[in-house]
Amino acid sequence: MARLTALLLTLALCCVAQQPPENPPAKGGEIPRQEENKTPAEPETNERWNLFWQATSIGQYHGTFHSPYEGPDSLQDYSERAVSLTTTLFFGLRLDDNTQFYFNPEVAGGRGFSNVDGLANFPNGELPRVASVTPKPYLARLYVQHDFGWGDERESFDSEENQLGGERPVNRYTIAVGRFSVTDFFDNNRYTHDPRTQFMGWAIMYNGTWDYPADTRGYTWGWVHELHTKNWSWRYGSAAEPKVANGEKFDRRIFRDRGDMFEAERRYEIRKHSGAIRALGFLLHTDSGSYQEALKMGEETHTTPDVIKTRQVGRLKYGMGVSFDQELTSDIGVFSRLGWNDGKTESFAFTAMDRLATGGVSVTGTRWHRHFDTAATELTVGGLSAVHAQYLAAGGLDFLIGDGRLNYGPEYVWETYYSARLLPGFFATIDEQRIANPAYNQDRGPLWVSSIRLHIEMGK
Repeated sequence: MARLTALLLTLALCCVAQQPPENPPAKGGEIPRQEENKTPAEPETNERWNLFWQATSIGQYHGTFHSPYEGPDSLQDYSERAVSLTTTLFFGLRLDDNTQFYFNPEVAGGRGFSNVDGLANFPNGELPRVASVTPKPYLARLYVQHDFGWGDERESFDSEENQLGGERPVNRYTIAVGRFSVTDFFDNNRYTHDPRTQFMGWAIMYNGTWDYPADTRGYTWGWVHELHTKNWSWRYGSAAEPKVANGEKFDRRIFRDRGDMFEAERRYEIRKHSGAIRALGFLLHTDSGSYQEALKMGEETHTTPDVIKTRQVGRLKYGMGVSFDQELTSDIGVFSRLGWNDGKTESFAFTAMDRLATGGVSVTGTRWHRHFDTAATELTVGGLSAVHAQYLAAGGLDFLIGDGRLNYGPEYVWETYYSARLLPGFFATIDEQRIANPAYNQDRGPLWVSSIRLHIEMGK
């Protein structure tokens, strides 16, 4: 706590001379980035095209911690420093009144702690299972979105990344097809959904039990359908899965192997304070292994269980999740996520987590005359199914955790951050995470992870 307090005081002193911004923030603790460089659409005017750019760099450090033993996929117990960098171009083009095209080339590089191994709730969401030091360019998104609307009621949208300013029918059926991240459309949360501006931990930015279909960088090919009304939305998506766990290449046999997602969202107001609740379900068909079969095979052969040896085509993994956010006052909001999956099938594309409970609070800086600043804190509890824990205790490995032994306990991560707008479009964040029982092992840890994040965004 002393370290966190010192960081907070340092940043506050650096920023104290800055004048309050002219425009008030969005309600409930969300950083209103669209109000800084993005002009709201004129009434009844649809933006023809837009162009935005972002760059984010995160520097992290953890010291030594208690570690009586370690395995091939353990977090190293010596001090580590890591830096990540991403930069993205967001181009949007309106093909006609109801059709939009989005294109996002991206460059990313950096190295996570211990080659991005040893933690289920990894502390840097900008490093999704990639440990390449040299920045490399790649295609992040390339998709077309079309609205089929009905009725006279319309709603306005500001111009921002992957969103053209203008109006859309309130009652609409929308289909998006191409390359994207399924998290662009599912499991949203007002206060924790973007590691570039909000919380950084994997299982707090998204639902950690949702082993969502993606390559090593978090993107996939597929389609998403949405039925949207004034207070409700229903979504269905189907997307390609990687050929192997944490793989770069996709399995093209989509009639056999794919990820299917379903979500219902209800939006509402309580005393003029907005809130939303979302229920997510998923069915994931992959060429993956079974923890129970791996344990049985290991017993029969008197060897260490290996889930890779039990991989079977079209194996099903299923689960569900809930995401909730509620504005309490004009500058305070609370949020929560719950998650569960069957826990029997190999962790394949996101992280090794079968149970999740997380909750926290987010506050804008209005009370201390820093309207675009945000202070937030949360606690995430991740867990494993019984058979999954037995597999790791017997020496088995997942693609990112495995200490060779396991004294099982839930993985607890407490994360707190302060994000300050230093200049229009330029944010600096200090972030502190305390991680207990790393990789669900009570014999190791706890450890502290300190982070500094710099984020720049620009647009026409």
